[in-house]
Amino acid sequence: MLWKTIKQSLCDQLPASEFGLWIQPITCVKEDESELELTCPDRFFINWVQERYLGLIESSIGKISDNPVAVRLTVDENATRQIEHDASGQLRLPGVSTGRSHIRSLHPAYTFEQFMVGESNMLARSACDAIASNNLTYGNCLFINSETGLGKSHLTQGVVHHVMESSPATRMQYLTAQQFSAEMVKGIRNKTMEQFSGKFINGCDLLLVEDVHTLTGKAKTQEELNNVLDYLIKSGKRVVLTSAVPPRNLKGLDEDFRSRMTSGLVTGIEAPEYATRVSIIRHKAKQNNLVLSGELVDYLAGHLHGDIRRTESALIGIKAKSCLLGTEPDLDLVREVMHGLVGAQDALTGVTIRDFVGCQFNVSVEELRSRSRKRSVTFPRQVAMFLTRKYTRESLADIGNYYNRDHSTVLHAIKVITRDMSRKTTTREQMEILFKKLKQ
Repeated sequence: MLWKTIKQSLCDQLPASEFGLWIQPITCVKEDESELELTCPDRFFINWVQERYLGLIESSIGKISDNPVAVRLTVDENATRQIEHDASGQLRLPGVSTGRSHIRSLHPAYTFEQFMVGESNMLARSACDAIASNNLTYGNCLFINSETGLGKSHLTQGVVHHVMESSPATRMQYLTAQQFSAEMVKGIRNKTMEQFSGKFINGCDLLLVEDVHTLTGKAKTQEELNNVLDYLIKSGKRVVLTSAVPPRNLKGLDEDFRSRMTSGLVTGIEAPEYATRVSIIRHKAKQNNLVLSGELVDYLAGHLHGDIRRTESALIGIKAKSCLLGTEPDLDLVREVMHGLVGAQDALTGVTIRDFVGCQFNVSVEELRSRSRKRSVTFPRQVAMFLTRKYTRESLADIGNYYNRDHSTVLHAIKVITRDMSRKTTTREQMEILFKKLKQ
């Protein structure tokens, strides 16, 4: 039989462990002069075989048969009956060594579908989607850093949710760096380090470790995790790491460990810009069955920066207050809730003013920083420079940096807006509206 001959050829070419893991489970269900149909346990298995072994299979066919034979890979409809179980009841593929996933508790809403994408997080979201789909476009190691409350855990758990749904046989280890450290200490005390290391090295297809910044100063834990990462990354396994601190700012870290963690894509998540904040507020308001007018959404987006959990807290407070009073939310109610939540209004900054102006004039940050001289871009840019000078203590040079300009351009913008406000009624009215919104 053709497939039997091909398997023997592959057995001679591949290491025994690799052959047993990826070739042995494949079953031939159709074989004729023009087609060879092979079944695999699931879609993940098919993708892996197509990427790494299909060329070898086709090459072997060419050496055996004079006729062109098409290879077709399909999912075995009876895979659920062929899947084995380990002692814990965890499903595993035939040929896969015993191992089970270890997954910390998941938030049911932390899925890709519930994540609001914007300029501040687009690359991180795309990279996580690729990792979850076993698409190695961004490599097999991903390091995400951001301040708290900006979506690191949401994206990481989004990867886990996606893999659990699309490839449930994938062996995952999802834990925090502190949990890794605690388990390692337990392994040392109980003299079970071999089992501890084996869980990650021999029984893991996807490793996700959060809050690696907590390992600073823990040399032994760094050494152990470094060994695990070295093996997994070189073996083509997928790794996702998160940190509240950029790699370059992590103190008390072994340089080899730092280098290993950042051997793949390193990306940050910034605080959401105004447009993304608006999307988040509308989305979460809908989830809470809370109806907010455009004015209220605009007010909240202008005052809630950074930590998205604070946005969730504000919306819950608004809903509770409106239900208690039996009235629809209005600006006074929202202001009262916001004052109780965040206290006095945060001082305006050049970034918040730039985001605010961009949203008001429907101009992106990239356009405001571009060399464009179109009126639809230059006027909002001049307005933003004027407002930043009026409401902050930043220097002309600092203001210019927000727009990729020098101090002389900022000075010219301030003169232009000041002149137009005194001569043109429309400009003056526009600026007064902006003044009012910023004071809110």
